[in-house]
Amino acid sequence: MADVNRGNRPLSPHLQVYKLPLAAVTSILTRITGHALVAGILLLVWWLVAAVSGPGAFAVADWVVRSWLGFLILTGSTWALWYHTLAGIRHLFYDAGYGMEIEQAKQSSRAIIFGSVVLTLLSLILFFIF
Repeated sequence: MADVNRGNRPLSPHLQVYKLPLAAVTSILTRITGHALVAGILLLVWWLVAAVSGPGAFAVADWVVRSWLGFLILTGSTWALWYHTLAGIRHLFYDAGYGMEIEQAKQSSRAIIFGSVVLTLLSLILFFIF
């Protein structure tokens, strides 16, 4: 017999009730950053192809890369690259059997988030210095 009350109950796990653990959020974010890196790669490849295509094409591509939108995309891609790299290093430890306890996973998740922000800021500082 069909459950007539099914429409009145929330789906399980209901996102308004269930809170994802930080390790799960960082795992999902690792996949998202992997895909987001494509935007930065496409921008850089376009810039490089324009550089060998001629001065007119390069002027347009260089203007876009140096604009606020290009800066935003490249800064986001820098963060995504650092985040994805640190998360990949954590997965190497996971593969070796280290850091699998709940508290260790929370600490490594916090370290990945904090480390990626610090490394991105350091990259920006170095970029503007040189």
